[in-house]
Amino acid sequence: MRLRLEQGLSQQDLAELIDTKHSAISRLENGSYNPSVEFLSKIAHALGKKLHISFN
Repeated sequence: MRLRLEQGLSQQDLAELIDTKHSAISRLENGSYNPSVEFLSKIAHALGKKLHISFN
């Protein structure tokens, strides 16, 4: 949520950028959704970030 807000985007704005529904962004941000790696990657890309996953 912090990155989205820092960029001045509403949940609806972000949803439109990644071609999904506002409700999916809302569920992700309130922790009631277990997103796929693909979904997280789309969000990262839309926010100008890269998704990194590691196992230590």
